[in-house]
Amino acid sequence: MCPHAPSTTPSTTSTSPENIVIEEKAQLDFSQSMSYGDYLQLDAILGAQKPRSPAHDEMLFIVQHQTSELWMKLMLHELHGAIARVASDDLNPAFKMLARVSKIMEQLVHSWDVLATMTPPEYSAMRPYLGSSSGFQSYQYRSIEFALGNKNAAMLKPHEHRADLLALVERAFVAPSLYDESLRLLARRGLPVPQSHTSRDFSKPYEASDDVEQAWLMVYRDPQRYWDLYQLGEELIDLEDAFRLWRFRHVTTVERVIGFKRGTGGTGGVSYLRKMLDVVLFPEIWKLRTDL
Repeated sequence: MCPHAPSTTPSTTSTSPENIVIEEKAQLDFSQSMSYGDYLQLDAILGAQKPRSPAHDEMLFIVQHQTSELWMKLMLHELHGAIARVASDDLNPAFKMLARVSKIMEQLVHSWDVLATMTPPEYSAMRPYLGSSSGFQSYQYRSIEFALGNKNAAMLKPHEHRADLLALVERAFVAPSLYDESLRLLARRGLPVPQSHTSRDFSKPYEASDDVEQAWLMVYRDPQRYWDLYQLGEELIDLEDAFRLWRFRHVTTVERVIGFKRGTGGTGGVSYLRKMLDVVLFPEIWKLRTDL
């Protein structure tokens, strides 16, 4: 038979209208199996928006912050996985997880574009209904800051009203950060990272070190020899770069919507957020770019 000739064997699958209807009915009946909504718990998620004001725009405000918290949940999942991988010298999976964290931060940067459609009068109409609630109180965001090394004991206080949440944040506060584990990895590889930075009290704010920079300089001056550590350094830079953009977009959106009013949680609002722009998470890897 010519290989291009149509087969004369009857098809076992009929495409008659009757069979298509039967097939569609089979695909549309989820009474005996898990549906899309069941799997994603959409009743709980879509029922979690409870506006407190009569303002039309409050729905935007709620959805913006709820979706951000969902992205932060994934970010913490990936960060914890990456930290554990770095601690066990298993860098390739860590690189994938860190790259995903950077992409999540990019997603969060763009989410501010949606909130920025809220004008000052629209926000003012709903603000009295927020009470003292504030993104400053996000325990997931604080856990991300701690996991990235920005340790500040004062940031535990906003969570003291919930013992369970305080325990989660305290655990992140005392644990080695991603950068701490990266420096410990460099030391295990024989690079001259001082013990003051590998066996320190990890709840204390990180202090930059010329010795740590020299260790990173060895990596960056010989990337072929230290390729995976060199790649780790660049993943950390990607991560902080994305984090800076997220913070900056937060500041500009808040200033656009409320100006320099104090935040609902009692912070200085824009003035506080601007100070956060000066925080450097991985100082030696930034400084070595000047010193190379």
